Amino acid sequence: MSECPERSSRISLLKEPLLRRLCEVLDRCGNRGWRKLGEIVSRDRRFRVSDDELEVCSLKVLQPEGSPSRMLLRLMGERGCTAGQLIDHLQTLGNSEALECLKPSALQIIVQPQSVALMSGHNLRLTCYAVAKSPVQYQWFKTKDEVPNSFSPDLMISPVNVKDAGFYICRVNCGESFEFSHWAQVDVLNGNVSHGLSYHSPEGGLRLVIQPQSQQLHIGEDLQLECGAVGRPIPGYQWYRNGVPMPKVTKRKLVIPHATQDHRGRYRCEISSSNERTWTNEVDVFIDDIYAIGVGSDDFLLNSIPDQLYATDKVALLIGNLSYRNHPQLKAPMVDVYDLTNLLRQLNFQVVSLLDLTESEMRNAVDEFLLLLHKGVYGLLYYAGHGYENYGNSFMVPVDAPNPYRSANCLCVQSILKLMQEKETGLNVFLLDMCRKRNIHDDSMPNIVLRVTANIVFGYATCQDAEAFELSSSGFTNGVFVKFLKKRLLDDEKITVVLDRVAEDMGHFNATKGKQALEIRSSLSERRALTDPILPGNSAELTHTYSRRWAKAHELPESMCLNFDCDAQIKLGFAAEFSNVLVIYTYIVKKPEDMTFCQAHVTDFPQELDVDPKEMNRETPEETGIYFLSSSLPQHCLYTRVSSLQKLKEDLVFTVCLQGTFASMDDDSVYWSKSIDIGKPLIARLDLHRAVRRNSCLQTCQMPHSPSHSPCHSPCHSPGPEHRLHLHHGSHQAVDHNRLSPQHHYLDVYETPHQGAAGGWGDYHYDNLNPAYTTTSAGGLSSPMGRVSIPIEATDDIAEIQTVFMNSMQFNQQ
Repeated sequence: MSECPERSSRISLLKEPLLRRLCEVLDRCGNRGWRKLGEIVSRDRRFRVSDDELEVCSLKVLQPEGSPSRMLLRLMGERGCTAGQLIDHLQTLGNSEALECLKPSALQIIVQPQSVALMSGHNLRLTCYAVAKSPVQYQWFKTKDEVPNSFSPDLMISPVNVKDAGFYICRVNCGESFEFSHWAQVDVLNGNVSHGLSYHSPEGGLRLVIQPQSQQLHIGEDLQLECGAVGRPIPGYQWYRNGVPMPKVTKRKLVIPHATQDHRGRYRCEISSSNERTWTNEVDVFIDDIYAIGVGSDDFLLNSIPDQLYATDKVALLIGNLSYRNHPQLKAPMVDVYDLTNLLRQLNFQVVSLLDLTESEMRNAVDEFLLLLHKGVYGLLYYAGHGYENYGNSFMVPVDAPNPYRSANCLCVQSILKLMQEKETGLNVFLLDMCRKRNIHDDSMPNIVLRVTANIVFGYATCQDAEAFELSSSGFTNGVFVKFLKKRLLDDEKITVVLDRVAEDMGHFNATKGKQALEIRSSLSERRALTDPILPGNSAELTHTYSRRWAKAHELPESMCLNFDCDAQIKLGFAAEFSNVLVIYTYIVKKPEDMTFCQAHVTDFPQELDVDPKEMNRETPEETGIYFLSSSLPQHCLYTRVSSLQKLKEDLVFTVCLQGTFASMDDDSVYWSKSIDIGKPLIARLDLHRAVRRNSCLQTCQMPHSPSHSPCHSPCHSPGPEHRLHLHHGSHQAVDHNRLSPQHHYLDVYETPHQGAAGGWGDYHYDNLNPAYTTTSAGGLSSPMGRVSIPIEATDDIAEIQTVFMNSMQFNQQ
């Protein structure tokens, strides 16, 4: 079995058996061993090894099982040496035995079988495809046993039965070489217990087909609950009792032998697969001794639920605006949104992450976000970009905002909060990574009516009338706020405690000390945390509907193999970097033997999409602007990054071109092409490009010059004063911050950022700070000493909203 690495893979990723053989060869060779290799490498500026380091390598022979070669290879790997570069050095060394260890494999598995769950009576198909220079033979196994007559790349079982469930693997032979595929698990659900739920093909995504049933048992009997879903890849399961996850109970079937009264309660299961998630119905488990002491079932259920706080769901909208048309551009929002997306997903949030939205796109994105909220949901909004704060109201600035901009061109955060309150959410969290300076061009004073709810938390990246900053770097780094937030976000603490600790961390950051400080404003009365478990409400069907709506915006096109007339085959694959950024890659699966050159590239994208022709079809992800997925994408492909999917009005249709050169044609290239239609991928399905709808957040923040304030907009109805806060701010109104409770003001700041950098792989520079921007009396945007200011503005006006919120309580009392 071959373990040979790809030329582009780092030698630090070499498999242990291969590394061990290579070190054994280099350790025992004299003139062509590790020391001579070290001398050759020391002349390579990329991985230069000093004499002292070679001396350290030689001392490894004094240790039990020590290897100088292993130490040398480790030093080279730490400096980024690839397998191909190592091969070049070994060729210079002239060690053929060592080169044999790294000899490229003549046999490669291109398509691996995928695990799947499906109903009995349907067709099972597992695929394994390999390429080699000579014919390939296949043999499928179920565990250790050969599957009879399974000699093709596709294993077909029709119809599949429960007895066919298990683990499958394929062995591929080419002469004396062989490879094993990955294991694929097949879970076959019995169609007789589906309890009336309809079945859909697993290719259509996750589908719940078996619901658990309520149980009434005697003490000592076995408790057995079963649920099931079909889909590819195979779904994962997590059982809950009384809203709390049951440790290590992650199978379809829940079995508790010899049940006692301690096992009574309410059970349900969370089922997840890829980007999809659903819940079973909640069922009751009774133990008969409960009735012997005269306790009614209703009383039991009421008393058995613990005090654990929970969310009926968790939804997050993350917006990062960086490519402004009329204002300084930013870097950090892209890095910040990506990092927070991954962290929030670990907390079971359904995350929509979007970059570079116009005003109408932002409003429609907020509308879609609001459609995912309902009673008890934890809603989180993160915004990074330019912003400002006037009269206690915070405004997020779209990428198409004019210069200067006013409230009519921006989104009011308080307006969004009002609409979230109407959804009766369990927790409203706003993380605003933006400047909060006053906009002298905007003199509007919105009148926003908020309910009195004890579930609002604002985390502002900076204080009122202050700026937020990016760190200057040659590459991509986090903004100051997220630099510290991401270290605390997974803590199992009340959300205000988490932000409190972030503020303390930022206070020790010398780069921004005295310039930027986190501000927290909260009306949260319970110990609600982002780590709280999810326990859906009474309607599982409704919860599933919301979950499907979110999943709709995260469905990737199926990868496909394209066959061309020249007998070449191309694999076309897809990945998502953000909800509105698609990565397309092409790979040559096979080509004719007489074809000396073969390459596939994509072209002819719709004009409304953001695709830079100079960065299309590149040999590395980084060359095309893909910085976050490079380690998870397949190698030896051509990569293209397609952004601004929210602008796509029709199906995404593009062309795949195949370029080939044959030895018999004097190196003249021949071209073939295919038109590909992948529908509307990711966020494009939600049509955020459409005109703003009537129920947009514009309605709650009516302004004289707002484009939404027209006769077609019905006025907002105002609920009774006994349940509302009237937040009206005038220029004469004084704000006593000492009366706001609870709230915290942190005036210490982070490390020193530099000119407008937002994220990166480069080194930090702590000599300069760049604010987002300051407004001048002349009406333009400028920075101190005439330089362009590019700070990260990511603390929307939520903090201001909270201030207004608390002040209004004082005003009403007066």
